[in-house]
Amino acid sequence: MKFINKAILFIAVVTSLQTIAQKRTKIDGVAAVVGKNIVLYSEVKAAKLQLDQENEGKSTITECAIIEKIINDKLLAHHAVIDSVEVDEATINGEVDRKINYFTKQLGTKKKLIDFFGFNTIGEVKKELYKVEKEGQLIKRMQYKLTEGTDVTPEEVVSYFNSLKKEKSIPEFGTEIELAQIVLEAKASDKEEEAIITKLNSIKKDIENGSSFRMKAILYSQDPAASKQGSGSGGLYKGMTRETPFVKEFKEAAFSLEEGEISEPFKSQFGYHIVQVEKIKGKERDVRHILLQMEISDDALEKVKDSLIQLKKDIRSNKISFEEVVKKYSSDKGTNKNKGVLINPYTNDTHFDLTNMDPAIYARISNLKEGELSEIFYDETREGEKMYKIMLIKSKTESHKADLDKDYVKIKRLALQKKKKELIEKWTKDKIKDTYIKIHNQYKNCTFGYNWLKK
Repeated sequence: MKFINKAILFIAVVTSLQTIAQKRTKIDGVAAVVGKNIVLYSEVKAAKLQLDQENEGKSTITECAIIEKIINDKLLAHHAVIDSVEVDEATINGEVDRKINYFTKQLGTKKKLIDFFGFNTIGEVKKELYKVEKEGQLIKRMQYKLTEGTDVTPEEVVSYFNSLKKEKSIPEFGTEIELAQIVLEAKASDKEEEAIITKLNSIKKDIENGSSFRMKAILYSQDPAASKQGSGSGGLYKGMTRETPFVKEFKEAAFSLEEGEISEPFKSQFGYHIVQVEKIKGKERDVRHILLQMEISDDALEKVKDSLIQLKKDIRSNKISFEEVVKKYSSDKGTNKNKGVLINPYTNDTHFDLTNMDPAIYARISNLKEGELSEIFYDETREGEKMYKIMLIKSKTESHKADLDKDYVKIKRLALQKKKKELIEKWTKDKIKDTYIKIHNQYKNCTFGYNWLKK
């Protein structure tokens, strides 16, 4: 099923757009209807083709399994609308823009993107891609709603593990590590900060005297979107609300201004900004901004690197402990209060599956033993922060069969996943009974996991 999920995610983005476009020139057959949602033959065929290509023609997953997965998603999306499940419009629009940029980069130009999907304008592509993204959000939110607050007791965890033993299906856990880091960030000088603020004030004055904010953003803003098409082009972001996922400082500036007013320069984690409110529409605002980031000199970077080289020597010679260096010198706010230990964002604990780590980090630490330090390496955030890092392997557990005592947290997580899956399965069985579902004759001989045919 995980392979089906992977294919459906890709197909939802590509074939949904293409099949919608195809309907202008021909009628694409309807394979199934779930509530007000339809499933097209082309979606099923394309998903099957994608799986075959990924598995070099050796995929054993049938069209029956594929259409059942799609129907299941349509059922969730249908009832999410009925239950008034809310989705984040800003997140959807952000994903639409990200995918437009991705496909444009892959195909070369927006014209090629439009031709590939068979539409007439980029606006039409965005409109249909928005529908695909919104449906995906509805499915996720509905699944969350159905399982929110679900937990498992210690007795349920033990029972789950015993069932795995009985079925001789105890999982194998891969090599896991705990990581800690020291981060030394290179800082710009006070003079460079003053120069940026002076430059922003000069740009602000030019705009107030009649210059185009749009042109100034294209020429000077270091927001990558400013010189491209789409959201952020010319520094413009439309329909911003207090819920839109912009940084706090940006929203505070935008909502403190009257229409046409330009802010004073202000700082955020991304750099230094000025903002102008172009239009106020109820709770929404159309805003333009210019972002400037401070340049870090090569000398500043070298000094940081030299400092970390010396600190590494001091740790190795036991002049100072790793934890003391973290407390005194590390600039990473996410780890410098936690002895440098990294938290896995997917599990919220300190353990990482070595084989699933970022390839860049994996290459640096995969051959290290417990207690060893990595080489010093350079890193840079998307906000433009530049730094040098060193990592410590706090612990390393080699791959092994699951053990209830040693791996209780992981086994509990698996038991919880199973319980949530069972809750969604029960909900699905119940909702099939009172939801309009029609499946084309071509799939009526399929052996489905659920009673979609209502026999």
